[in-house]
Amino acid sequence: MKWNLRWAAARRDIWRPSDLKTAFEQVGFTPSLSKVAALWSAKPVTVRLDDLDMICAALNCTVADLLEAEPVAVNLPQERSRRAVGETDGPARPTPRRPGGRGPLLPPN
Repeated sequence: MKWNLRWAAARRDIWRPSDLKTAFEQVGFTPSLSKVAALWSAKPVTVRLDDLDMICAALNCTVADLLEAEPVAVNLPQERSRRAVGETDGPARPTPRRPGGRGPLLPPN
C-alpha cells in the first residue's frame, strides 16, 4: 500500500503537520502532534478505521485518495516438469519393508 496523506493534504494547501492537526481538530479529531507527525512522515503500520474516516473528513477526500494499492512482488515456485517414477537420474522410489523382515506387508496405522 502506498500512503498518500501528504498529497491529499497538499490538495487542501496544507504543508506542515501542525496545519494538518488544526484541520483534524476542526472535524473533532484530536490526535497528539507526535501522532500527526508520524502519519505525515511515514507510512503507518496500522490505522484505525475511525481515524481514517476522520482524516478523510478533515481533508475532504476518500480512502482511495489516501491509500493506493501497489503490486506486490511474489516469488512463485518455478513450474517443475512432471516425470514418472524411475524416469529421473536420481534414486528410485523406496519400497516398503515388512515389519521385522517377516510376514505380510501391513498397512500403516
